[in-house]
Amino acid sequence: MHHTTDATPSFDDEAILLVGHGSRRERSNEQVRELAAGLESRLEIPVDAAFLELAQPSLEDAFDDLSSVTETVTVVHCSLFAASHVKNDVPLAIERARAQFDLEIHAGAHLGIHPAIVDLLDDRAAAVERSLGVDRERDDVAVVLCARGSSDPDANADVHKLARLFYEGRPFSRVEASFVGVTEPVLEASLHAVAKHRPDAVVVLPYMLGDGVLTRRVREWTDEFDADYPYVDAAAGDPLGTDSRLLDAFADRWQEARSGSVEMSCDTCKYKVDLTGYEEDVGGARAMLRALSHQGAHADRENVDDEPHSHDGPEKHVAVCTNRTCANAGSPAVLERLRQATRDGDRRDVRITRSSCLGRCGDGPMVAVYPDGIWYGDVDQSDAERIVSSHLERDRIVSDIVDRTL
Repeated sequence: MHHTTDATPSFDDEAILLVGHGSRRERSNEQVRELAAGLESRLEIPVDAAFLELAQPSLEDAFDDLSSVTETVTVVHCSLFAASHVKNDVPLAIERARAQFDLEIHAGAHLGIHPAIVDLLDDRAAAVERSLGVDRERDDVAVVLCARGSSDPDANADVHKLARLFYEGRPFSRVEASFVGVTEPVLEASLHAVAKHRPDAVVVLPYMLGDGVLTRRVREWTDEFDADYPYVDAAAGDPLGTDSRLLDAFADRWQEARSGSVEMSCDTCKYKVDLTGYEEDVGGARAMLRALSHQGAHADRENVDDEPHSHDGPEKHVAVCTNRTCANAGSPAVLERLRQATRDGDRRDVRITRSSCLGRCGDGPMVAVYPDGIWYGDVDQSDAERIVSSHLERDRIVSDIVDRTL
């Protein structure tokens, strides 16, 4: 977005913040900026790009810049599915920005499954078919749709839904969902399984925006598979990139956000309902703590010339609930006393942060110590000093104020 340089800033009625993940490869970051520029031309509304990690500007810096030129910001995600970044990191950044800046912020949904994206995938598949010299109408062509993979079952389930939608109405012999990692089936296993059906060709579609480390891995695995199975021709296609059809999806997500019609998949969200194997995630407290730790780890690395994505986490992470109920009970004073006590004790391997609601309203102020999984309740300033001197410095739990152990 082009900001004016006059002494009196010119305010726009609305601006859009397009949020990408961020990459070690600057080319991937430039793709997000290209999409932002394209969306600005499409909607004729100022659009800035920001990144969750590994690239600049950060969300906080972007909100700071926008606060001087507009009063309303709509956040649009580059995230393909609703996993941790969409459900935790971005909402946390938005809440902080609302408290810090005089901004009205509309929060949009992830890109999700959109007709324009399905159409784009069809073109990506057709390009691979041409390179292999096959025709889906006459040859047995199988497709493997490969996404990044997530610890969120809801996000992984959407990959399978997208694969099914891509199969419907097209003459592929099969369309399988697969993942680079984190969950199963991984791409290598999916390729070997598809080979048992002896198709003429296998088209691998990396379901990612940028062309980076993961897409290179997809190509390498596909090339290895092609060499191991001489009776099957296989090749990997290009990622979504900066195709103009993505702008259709972004525009729809922007319109939903500004009109208050954002729909999230709450019926199958592991933070809201009991899903087998994910029962401990209900409530979102653990996810919020992970998000805070993740952000803190990146903040610690900003001025270090070492590996940019190295997560040198603290030995202890202390989260203090500062939601309304706990705040009224004195949690801000507890937070400050914890920080002062750790400074006095020179405990540099301890990080103390604010947290949103930990789900124990009425039992606060609440203090959670991780990775120990110890939650303290009804904590006062004297208790804060005991938590530091006993738990943080000597690993001795202050048993009389323990609320729960996770």
